[in-house]
Amino acid sequence: MQFSNTKEDGLETIIVDWLVKHNGYEQGTNADYNKEYAIDETRLFRFLADTQPDEMEKLAVFKSEQKKRTFLNRLQGELAKRGIIDVLRNGIKVYPADLIMFYLTPNENNDTAKALYAKNIFSVTRQLRYSIDAGKLALDLCIFINGLPVITFELKNQLTKQNVENAVQQYKDDRSPKEQIFSFKRCMVHFAVDDDRVKFCTKLAAQDSWFLPFDKGYNDGAGNPPNPNGLKTDYLWKEILTKDKLTRIIESYAQVVTEVDEETKKKTVKQIFPRYHQLDVVEKLIADVETNGVGNRYLIQHSAGSGKSNSIAWLAYRLMELEKDAHPIFNSILVVTDRRILDKQIRDNIKQFAQVGNVVAWAEHSSDLRKAITDGKRIIITTIEKFPYVVPDIGAEHKDNKFAILIDEAHSGQSGRNSAQMNLALSGLASDNDMDNEDKINAMMEGRKLLKNASYFAFTATPKNKTLETFGKKLTDEQGNPIYNEDGTQKASAFHVYTMKQAIQEGFILDVLKNYTPIDSFYKLKKIIEDDPQFDKKKAQKKLRAFVESDSYTIDKKAAMMVEHFHEQVIAKGKIGGQARAMVVTSSIPRCIEYFYAINKHLAERHSPYKAIVAFSGDHKYNGQEPPLTSAIMNGFADSKIPKEFKKDPYRFLVVADMFQTGFDEPLLHTMYVDKQLYDIQAVQTLSRLNRCHPKKHDTCVLDFANKPEIIQESFSRYYRTTILSGETDPNKLYDLISVMEKHQVYSPDDIENEVNLYLNGAQRDKLDYILDVCTNIYKTLEIEDQIEFKSSAKAFCRTYGFLGAILPYGNPEWEKLSIFLNLLIPKLPSPQDDDLSQGILETIDLASYRNEARETMSIQLDDADSEIAPVPASKSGHIVSPEMDLLSIIVSEFNDMFGNIDWKEPDNARRQILEIPAMVSKDEKYRNAMRNSDEQSAKLESERALQQVIFSIMADNMEIFKQYQDNPSFKKWLSDLVFNLTYNKEGNTYEAPTTGKVTSYQNIDTPTLMVAEPKTEYKTEK
Repeated sequence: MQFSNTKEDGLETIIVDWLVKHNGYEQGTNADYNKEYAIDETRLFRFLADTQPDEMEKLAVFKSEQKKRTFLNRLQGELAKRGIIDVLRNGIKVYPADLIMFYLTPNENNDTAKALYAKNIFSVTRQLRYSIDAGKLALDLCIFINGLPVITFELKNQLTKQNVENAVQQYKDDRSPKEQIFSFKRCMVHFAVDDDRVKFCTKLAAQDSWFLPFDKGYNDGAGNPPNPNGLKTDYLWKEILTKDKLTRIIESYAQVVTEVDEETKKKTVKQIFPRYHQLDVVEKLIADVETNGVGNRYLIQHSAGSGKSNSIAWLAYRLMELEKDAHPIFNSILVVTDRRILDKQIRDNIKQFAQVGNVVAWAEHSSDLRKAITDGKRIIITTIEKFPYVVPDIGAEHKDNKFAILIDEAHSGQSGRNSAQMNLALSGLASDNDMDNEDKINAMMEGRKLLKNASYFAFTATPKNKTLETFGKKLTDEQGNPIYNEDGTQKASAFHVYTMKQAIQEGFILDVLKNYTPIDSFYKLKKIIEDDPQFDKKKAQKKLRAFVESDSYTIDKKAAMMVEHFHEQVIAKGKIGGQARAMVVTSSIPRCIEYFYAINKHLAERHSPYKAIVAFSGDHKYNGQEPPLTSAIMNGFADSKIPKEFKKDPYRFLVVADMFQTGFDEPLLHTMYVDKQLYDIQAVQTLSRLNRCHPKKHDTCVLDFANKPEIIQESFSRYYRTTILSGETDPNKLYDLISVMEKHQVYSPDDIENEVNLYLNGAQRDKLDYILDVCTNIYKTLEIEDQIEFKSSAKAFCRTYGFLGAILPYGNPEWEKLSIFLNLLIPKLPSPQDDDLSQGILETIDLASYRNEARETMSIQLDDADSEIAPVPASKSGHIVSPEMDLLSIIVSEFNDMFGNIDWKEPDNARRQILEIPAMVSKDEKYRNAMRNSDEQSAKLESERALQQVIFSIMADNMEIFKQYQDNPSFKKWLSDLVFNLTYNKEGNTYEAPTTGKVTSYQNIDTPTLMVAEPKTEYKTEK
C-alpha cells in the first residue's frame, strides 16, 4: 500500500514536476553544476553555442581550457559587479565577442525574435550541492536561466511540523553570503516556501537577512486563501514561475537601484523584487488595457507602506511598453502627484526602471509639458497645480494623442478646476481661437469630463466618496451583472485593493493604534467680574475650551508632560535602538510656536541633550514681533532641510502645524503627541506618519490630548479594509440647489448670460464687476438666514457640479454657465454676520486650576469588515442655529462640571466600586421586570430608583461616591446614564461585572470598554 508523501521532498517533487511538465523547464543535476563559478555549465554553454555560434567561435572556449577559464572569470566579474538582472538584460562583452545572455520578450510581429526567445533554457535543479568547502550542504531548489542561477528555494512542509519561518531561519543560519550563489546580486531573489506561506529576500546577510511576505492575502489580511485545486502556495510555481511571467519580472520589475545621500554622497545599493500585490496590480491593469483599450478609469486602494512609488514606476514603464499593431498604445504617460517629497522619488524610480534612455521628463514650468510631448518624452512627471499654466502651451496638435494619467493620492490630486484644465489641455480644445461662446461652453463642459483619449490610474490609501465615484469600479455579481440599490444606483469599489489590515499583518507597516493613550484635560475657570451677564452658551463653551487649551500656562504643562514621557518611556526604554523621534501635532501656528518654545525650555531645564525643530508655512507675528517669525528663522536652517536635520542629533522633537502630516516618510518617528482635533482621512494620514518600519522599531506610541478614541477608531475603520461607495450622487440635487438660490432673486438669467459672455470674450477685469456688484448689493439686503442659505447653496452647487461634470454622460450648458457665474460672484459675497452673543466672555473669566490625566494605554481595535461611505451630499445648505442664552455664572459652572472632573481621595476604591455598581443594579427584580414588560423610559426610571438604593447600601464603604451622587448633579447623571447603558436589555438579564482588567473609561459608551491596562500616570498642577 502506497501512502501520500507528506515529507519535505514531497513538496519538492510537486514543484519540480509542475515546472518540467507544464512550464517547459528542464531538470538539471549536480553533475551539470560548476561550484567554483556557481553556474549550470552544461546549459550555459549549450545555450551560447546554439544561439551565438559565431561569437563563441571567436572566444575559442570549446578548444582551450585556458580560454574557457578566461571567459568564466570575465562572466564571474560581471555578475559580481553588475548583478544577474543586468547581465540577463544587457549581456556581457568578452573581447572580442558581444554575448546575449537572455532573449527578452519578443514583439508580436517579430518571428526571428520569437524563435530566439524560444531557445532560452529554463531549468530547475533539486538538492543542489553548491558549496566547495562543505560538500554535503544542499539547497532544496534552484532555478537557472541559460545556466545562470536566478532564484533559490528553501522548502518546508507543515505536515512535518516545520513552516516558512523555519525556512527563513535556515537561510539565516546555514546559507552563507560568502558562498558564490548567495552573494549579493548573484541571484535575483531567494524564496522561503511552505504549503501555506511564501516569503522572499533579495539580499542574504546571515541574521540580518530581511524576508518579506509574498502572499496573495486572505480575507483582506495576510496569508493565502484555501485552494480547491492544490496547495495554497502553488500560485508561485503555476503563475509566477512561468517562462513568460518570470521573463517580464526580469525585464520590467526586478532592479538594482543606487541611492545617494545628497549630503554625505554615500551610496546605498538595493536589489528590488516586486511584492505580490505590486506585481498583481500592474499585471491586471496591463491586461485590462490590452483587452479594453484606452479611455477607462481605475482606482487602486493601496495602504500606506504598500510601496506605491514603485508600483507607479512599474506601471508607467509597462504602459510605455504597450503596443498594438507595432504602435504604442499610449503616446505619453503623465504621472501627477501633489506630494513634493514624492516628485523626486517617483522620478528617480522611473528613471532607474526604464531601460531605454532619455524617455523621462519632469514638467516643472509652464512650457515643460508641451516641450516634453513634442520631444517625444514617453513618461512625464508633474504636479496638478501646474496644469492651469500649461493650457496655452499644449495646443490642438495633441488632441489625437493617447494619454495614460497616473494620479498619486487621487483624493487630492484630481479635483476641481485643476483637473478640468488638465483634461481641457490634453483634449486639444484649449487653444482653438475660432470658437464662438457656445463652442467655448461646450468645450469647457468637455474639459470637465474625463478624457476619452486617456486612461486614468488613481492611487490612494484613503479613497473619498468623490474618488470612488469618479474612478471606482461598479460592483457586479459573480455573473458580471450590475448590482443596483433600491434607488437605482450602483455601489462602487476599487479595481485593486491592498488593505491597511494586510499591510499591518504582513509587517510592512506598524499598527499605530496599538499603544494609544488618551489624555484627559481637567480645568476649572473662575468668574473675575461682579456682574453676571448672559452669553450664547454653545459658542461660549467653544471659546472657553479654546481659551484654556491655547493658554500659555496650559501649553507649558502639556509640553512638560511630553518631555517627561519622551525621556522616561521612549528614550529610557531604548526605542528604535535609542534613535526614536517624536512629532507634536498642533492645531495652529501660534500654538505650534508656543509649543516649540515650551518644549525646548523643558528640555533645557532637565539638561537634556535634545532639541526641537518647528515646522509651519508662511510667517507669523508672534506676540507682535517684528520681523514676523518663520520656521526657517526659528530653526536656523531652511524648511527643505528639516527631514534631513530631523534624522540627526540633537533633534528629537518635530513640532508641526499642518506640515509633515502627509507624505512624510521617517522610520525613526516613534511617538506622536496630538493636540489637534482629527477626523476621517486627516486622522488616518496624520497618525500614519508613525507606521513606517525600521529593523529596530517594534512599536509606536500616541498620546492624544484632543480626540476621543471612538472618533479615531471610526476614522481608521473606514480604511482598514476595502472601502465601498454605497451609491451614486443624484444630479437632480443640483436643481434643488438652483431653486433655493433663485427664490432669493440675487441674480437673473440675463445677469448670468451677460456676465458669462463678457468672461468668455476676454473682457478686461474692470468690465466684469458691474453685474457682480449689483448682485452683491441685492445679497446684502437679505436677512442673515437668507444670506447663509444663498451663499452655502451657491458653494454647494459649484462644488458638486465641479465633481459631477467629470462623470455625467451628458453635459448641461446652463449648469456650466451658472458655475462660471457663481465662481465669479461668490468671492464678492461677504460672509453673513450673525451677531456673536458670546462676544466678550473671555474678558470675564480666568483659569483657576488645570491638570492632565493619562488614561490607561489601550489598543484600539478596528472593525474587521468592509466599510461603506455615502455618496457626495449635494443639497446641503447652511442655516442659523438659534442661540441659547444663559448667565455667565451658570456657563462657568457647567463648564467646570464638564471638564473639572472629580479629584478622588481614594481613586482605586472609587473605581472598584463604580465597576461593581451596574451588576448590583441589574439584579433588582423590579428593574428586571420593567425591562421585560415596560417601555425604555419606564425601565430608565426603575434603573434610577435601583441605583439610588445601591448608592445608599454602599455608603458605609465609600462615602466619597455617596457624597458625589448627592451633591454633584453631573456625576449623578453620568453614573445614571452609565448604569442604564450597561444594564438595559429587554430580556431582563442580569449584567455581570468584569472579572479581568479595568474599565478605563465610561464616558460616552453604550457597552463596557474592557481591557487589561497599564498603571495610570497622573499629571496634576494647580495654578
